[in-house]
Amino acid sequence: MVGAGHIRQVLSPGAPTDGLTVDVHGLIVAPGFIDMHAHSDLAVLADPDHLAKTLQGVTTEVCGQDGLSYAPVSDRTLSRMVDQLAGWNGIPELAFDWRTVGEYLDRVDRGAAVNVAYLVPHGTVRLEVMGDGGRPPTETELFAMRGLVEQGLREGAVGLSTGLTYVPGMFAEDDEIVSLCEPLRRHGGYYCTHHRNYGIRVVEAYQEAIDLGRRTAVPLHLAHCHVNFPQNRYRSVEVLDMIDRAIDGGMDVTLDSYPYLAGATYLHSLLPSWVQSGGTDEIVRRLRDRPTRSQVIHDLEVVGSDGHHGVPVDWSSIVLAGVTDPELRAWAGRSIADLARDAATPPGELYLDILVADELRSACRVEVGNEENVRAVMAHRAHMVGTDGILVGDVPHPRGWGTYPRYLGHYVRELGILTLEEAVARMTGRPANRLGLDDRGRVLEGAAADLVVFDPVTVDSGATYEDPRRHPQGIVHVLVNGRFTVRDGQRTGALPGRAIRRRPSVLATSQRV
Repeated sequence: MVGAGHIRQVLSPGAPTDGLTVDVHGLIVAPGFIDMHAHSDLAVLADPDHLAKTLQGVTTEVCGQDGLSYAPVSDRTLSRMVDQLAGWNGIPELAFDWRTVGEYLDRVDRGAAVNVAYLVPHGTVRLEVMGDGGRPPTETELFAMRGLVEQGLREGAVGLSTGLTYVPGMFAEDDEIVSLCEPLRRHGGYYCTHHRNYGIRVVEAYQEAIDLGRRTAVPLHLAHCHVNFPQNRYRSVEVLDMIDRAIDGGMDVTLDSYPYLAGATYLHSLLPSWVQSGGTDEIVRRLRDRPTRSQVIHDLEVVGSDGHHGVPVDWSSIVLAGVTDPELRAWAGRSIADLARDAATPPGELYLDILVADELRSACRVEVGNEENVRAVMAHRAHMVGTDGILVGDVPHPRGWGTYPRYLGHYVRELGILTLEEAVARMTGRPANRLGLDDRGRVLEGAAADLVVFDPVTVDSGATYEDPRRHPQGIVHVLVNGRFTVRDGQRTGALPGRAIRRRPSVLATSQRV
């Protein structure tokens, strides 16, 4: 029974009720799914239906990921973020009437399809204080950045995120990150990292992330924990062993993943860092310069760009997912290698031509995954679920529409990699614990009535790489804060979602008294 947004009573089967009754015979009633890695920062505001997430049972999303988002900002920084992240979030018709983390969360409180928690994005903070240059901060700049992180935490952020393969976060040294984690020790929250390398140095980079987490002395969460690229097949064993050693040694380490082999990001993220500073106009100017183009292509194809994790690019693995230039739209869904063959153009040249023509607003899918590693990661004791869903583009990644039903259908029912109970725990209770939420992620009296009802026999993802926006099967009802957002498989139009603000820690409260 649900009342005033909370679970009023958990009844035994057949017990009488005094309100609306919904028949869930043969179905599973679970806590609402919590997306631990979402890129819905603008979608939750601009798209009231938010079908990608509501129809697969998501009731809470954690935004502000990978060190890049839209608060805290000034007018200058906001403009830069909108341009840089167009391949992640598009540029929707939206009043960007916030600047601080608190104001962004207030905007969510006006009504959304899902609840939203937020991580203070390190790269955005760095850009705001010191631009996108590749130098260490001065003491004054470091103090200012720490102040913005602390302000965001006071206003309700659940932690700090970094994107250490993205500009400008990739220019930060470890000492900078350790310093910016100091407010987490006072206010609570966790450090969520997209660490420095998922490719040629993947094992070393995970170790560096764990070492950094140990230095910060705050909970560590490893974002989209995957072990990709052909040379890293089976190396998840090494990564997971080091995570186990860290946990057994007393560290608080968790991770999330999505159940797909391909990744996705904005297309110009593959570029070497040395060409990515200065904003869109400056980057495009460089990419038009013939000597610069030659050096960029050499770095991409021979050396291995730091934007592509040190691995020389296989252009057949880079699929154009979305563009804004109408003349390029017919190319979406095809690899750079295929397009280059048709155009009788070297693929590196074509790649740069697309970036210039689309003013860096293109998105891509990166097909470099290893199924063995995907299965090993999802079976790990520290695992949680995150979609990493990019919801814009002509042919976006299906993970934004299908992650949760794909886990439940393919990996639970069909393959038995996880039991149903294990999978649901990774989608609900474990994420709630990481977020410090004792009133969500559980079906208990007094808990928030975030609930999903699904059919374990039919639940499955309809989304595919060819048709990524197909709706899932078997998700019957979804409630957010006690109101149906999905009923009988259909979106209701309700907007009961609110900002999830982290409660101040006892330590933080005592310091303010």
